[in-house]
Amino acid sequence: MILSIAKLVKTTCFLFCSTSMDLDGSEQDPEVKEYSPVCVGREDDIKKSKRMTAVVHDREVVIFYHKGEYHAMDIRCYHSGGPLHLGEIEEFDGRPCIVCPWHKYKITLATGEGLYQSINPRDPSAKPEWCSKGVKQRIHTVTVDNGNIYVTLSKEPFKCDSDFYATGDFKVIQSSF
Repeated sequence: MILSIAKLVKTTCFLFCSTSMDLDGSEQDPEVKEYSPVCVGREDDIKKSKRMTAVVHDREVVIFYHKGEYHAMDIRCYHSGGPLHLGEIEEFDGRPCIVCPWHKYKITLATGEGLYQSINPRDPSAKPEWCSKGVKQRIHTVTVDNGNIYVTLSKEPFKCDSDFYATGDFKVIQSSF
């Protein structure tokens, strides 16, 4: 019973406070948030359309169904805010990627890495290679339970380039036009 109350107090604090506090009075890092899974639709629906969009805890995401796997990421491209839900999925070096329809940036579905083709200017006969720019797009967790699809927002504390388009900064700029 005491453990249940402690969990309830901690959960309630996550919902209403900018920082959370354990029962012993110690504060947790305000940048690390805990998010609950949100039901975004039915498995049958996304299998037909291969993608869907949703708002999860005030964050716009796109969910893809590709080759039997589900992937979720921020809906706007890290580069210039392009609409990733309108892009095509293509394979590059064996990695499935969403290709941004605005500037053709390639983003891996599994990790959110930005990919680019590298060439060796000293060896003109060498083939271009696909290389990673690092994680640029925030990836979220997708789970399926009893035919329902749930998305849990990433709790990774590092900043991704796509965070700008998913947070208040971009929304304020966008709404001022």
